[in-house]
Amino acid sequence: MGASETQLLEEALPAAPRAAPWALLAGLPERLAAAGGDAAAWRSLLRAAHEELKARFFAEEPVEELVHARAALIDAVLREAWRLHCESSCAAWALVAVGGYGRGELHPCSDVDVLLLAPQPPDAAGGAAVERLVAFLWDLGLEIGHSVRTVTQCAEECVGDVGVMTTLLEARLIAGSAALLAAMRSALAPERIWPVKQFFEAKVREQTERHLKANDTAYNLEPNVKTGPGGLRDIQTIAWVAKRQFDADSLDGLVTHGFLTTPELRRLRQAQAFLWRVRFGLHALTGRREDRLLFDHQIRLAQAFGYEDASYTLAVEQFMQRYYRTVMDVSLLNELLLQLFREAILTESEPPRPLNARFQVRNGSLEAVSEEVFARTPSALLELFALLQQNPEIRGVRASTMRAVARNLWLIDEEFRQNPRHHRLFLEILRSPVGVTHELRRMNTYGVLGRYIPAFGRVVGRMQYDLFHAYTVDAHTLFVVSNLRRFAIARYDHELPEASRVMQQLPRQEVVYLAALFHDIAKGRGGDHSELGAVDAEAFCLEQGLSPYDARLVAWLVRNHLELSITSQKQDIGDPQVINAFARKVGDETHLDYLYVLTCADVRGTNPKLWNSWKASLFKDFYQRVKRALRRGLESPIDPEHLVRETQDAARRLAVERGVGERDILSTWTRFSAGYFLQHSPEEVAWHTRLLAERDAASDEPLVALDARSLRGTTAVLIFTRPRRHGFARTTAVLDQLGLNIVDARITPTGDGFSLDLYHVLEDDGAGVADNDRRAEIERALWRSVQGPENAPLSVSRRAPRQARMFNTPTQIALSIDERNRRSVLELTAGDRPGLLCDVGKVLMHEHVELHAAKIMTVGERAEDVFYVTDYDNQPLGAAAAERLRERMIAALDREQQALRAGTARGATP
Repeated sequence: MGASETQLLEEALPAAPRAAPWALLAGLPERLAAAGGDAAAWRSLLRAAHEELKARFFAEEPVEELVHARAALIDAVLREAWRLHCESSCAAWALVAVGGYGRGELHPCSDVDVLLLAPQPPDAAGGAAVERLVAFLWDLGLEIGHSVRTVTQCAEECVGDVGVMTTLLEARLIAGSAALLAAMRSALAPERIWPVKQFFEAKVREQTERHLKANDTAYNLEPNVKTGPGGLRDIQTIAWVAKRQFDADSLDGLVTHGFLTTPELRRLRQAQAFLWRVRFGLHALTGRREDRLLFDHQIRLAQAFGYEDASYTLAVEQFMQRYYRTVMDVSLLNELLLQLFREAILTESEPPRPLNARFQVRNGSLEAVSEEVFARTPSALLELFALLQQNPEIRGVRASTMRAVARNLWLIDEEFRQNPRHHRLFLEILRSPVGVTHELRRMNTYGVLGRYIPAFGRVVGRMQYDLFHAYTVDAHTLFVVSNLRRFAIARYDHELPEASRVMQQLPRQEVVYLAALFHDIAKGRGGDHSELGAVDAEAFCLEQGLSPYDARLVAWLVRNHLELSITSQKQDIGDPQVINAFARKVGDETHLDYLYVLTCADVRGTNPKLWNSWKASLFKDFYQRVKRALRRGLESPIDPEHLVRETQDAARRLAVERGVGERDILSTWTRFSAGYFLQHSPEEVAWHTRLLAERDAASDEPLVALDARSLRGTTAVLIFTRPRRHGFARTTAVLDQLGLNIVDARITPTGDGFSLDLYHVLEDDGAGVADNDRRAEIERALWRSVQGPENAPLSVSRRAPRQARMFNTPTQIALSIDERNRRSVLELTAGDRPGLLCDVGKVLMHEHVELHAAKIMTVGERAEDVFYVTDYDNQPLGAAAAERLRERMIAALDREQQALRAGTARGATP
């Protein structure tokens, strides 16, 4: 046992026995009997026995023995408790273990479910005995889930609830009448209730619904080891169906009945043992029924299991890759066995329908005509997936064919990958009008995709230990392809109309699918994954027979797949210089079109919580601006004056439509410089113009307004007031405390001594503020802030999310000068937390720095924000002032970050 593992053991097991380490469980029944009804003595024995099990776990005893040992421990407790409290009053009853406990499998904090089976409705004496038993067990600290039923009541409960039927299916006698338990089993037999066919269909439906709740992927970065796809529940589903059909008491029965081969059973057992070990460890380390592999638990388990950081992969990433590959194997075996059950239970045999010399359709599923097909014709390993695309009425693949694919994966070697016929088949799969995503996912599940593209095989199950990427690299990659496919299909046009329009006009959609497959393929190698992936992509595309132009285009997309997202979120896209520079980078409209759809699909497939209407609007706006610059020609770049005139003309039309007179428009616009019209859209300018035109020009009264339906998909927050001390800090503190996410901020000083501040905000779910009461709450809070005393304390008491507190992001600040716009650019990377922008604003104020705009970008646990600033003379910061600001900002933000990690974050205090 390593040092870190020993430390974990000592933390978790302060009283673990050492002298005679595993003696307690062996003599427990006798010790319990000797203790009589002394609950304190029982509690002491139970505590010692549980500590012994934990110690045995960390001593690396086989987890299979431990889960059965805990069930045996509870058996001993319940038998003796039954003897003390119920045996005389309930002689004809049966005390029955059900559910996981009925299987004889208990983890340290698993549910302990029992059925008190009565021959007839309990009388007063029986009811009192049960109450004494349950009260005694709860007094011991055992949270027993119990029900009292007769055989008839059990059958009635099962009729409409397959969950109850499943629980009772695993009934096991602990004490009392074996005959009564036999009677219950007889009453619940398949010929009387829940016939095998109905039970199978219900369990498959239940599994499908459970998977959908997990986004239909096993590769969420904080998976549930019990209920997630490929988790323990998927193994149990197999066992339940086998028990219902064959009355098999263990997975071994699947081999006896010819449903599993011995090697497949070994794989299933190994997967179950690994998942049991993870779950047992979760319970042991947390001291509660915790089945989620949360980030902090992942680190502790990786240490306890002996993983160590390597050059390019953390210990936790290695551990989680083992987990993801295990659940992938479980998913494949689950699919194989459910298909076999389906063939045996649901389908009446029909004569096969030939498709070609290698494949046929039997009972709606694709089947190889013989087990030698793949050995004789290796190309059939790809042809299988093309046939499924060409014949969408085929429901799936026969289990025998799945097995044959697995046995022949070794045929996909370098010679196979160089075969032109195989190149044509692979491109045919990518070019198919239907089924591209579905079959790529199936290829990944069956192991074919990782063999055909070895670099992809290396990222299967690879996690990235951060909050930005919600899925493993391979799962994310296939989500990106799925998003691109949705853009290509007209019935999904409503989701992202502009991306769909562009995608459907691309001349060769397979180019962007290939870019998606390779864009993250070099993750975990060290170095720039975009550059390394581009090299792999170009070589692969040339091997597949793509033209040199298309191969270079794919490589360019991989190399630059982050550029549009980063530029639009971190630079001022109203600045013509930014637009012109990006237009020069992409070079032509074709490259821009491909990059735009890839960017939307990539960001949308990274983390469902991070994609929102703001990003969609931002990407679309930037894409259209660059598109227009390319159409003008790189030799005729857009000039600021032209953009100002365009914005003013469009804003004037909108303002007039909303009842604003020409004189009021001109009067209002005299307050603003040309930069204002570059920074704001025509819709925003028209809104501001209307609000200011309706306001008494001589008034010093602040103005607070919300636009709930901003064209950017956000809620726009306007504050028009005299400049105030800590104005930015105060406003961001209010919005942050209300749980709003600020995505953009622009501060515009006016010519008459006011400041027009515009913030774009989103609710935590990524939507604008839709509720009227919620908007009124925001307005009231902002009014209190702008009308309150300038020395009022600033506070953000909202706690940082649990996940964000797990990461320690060093504060990094870079300052540069934007000579053209005569301003300094402050780029900040820091741990994201409530109050961060407020703290930034306070430091800027303290250092006499004027803020003009902020681009707010959250990348998981990191804030990557950009602030456009000047000194109070509206000039870029001098070298000394910039260095002083950098030092003060780092010190202030690090102080708050350290307090957060210590669990005592002060928030934004003055």
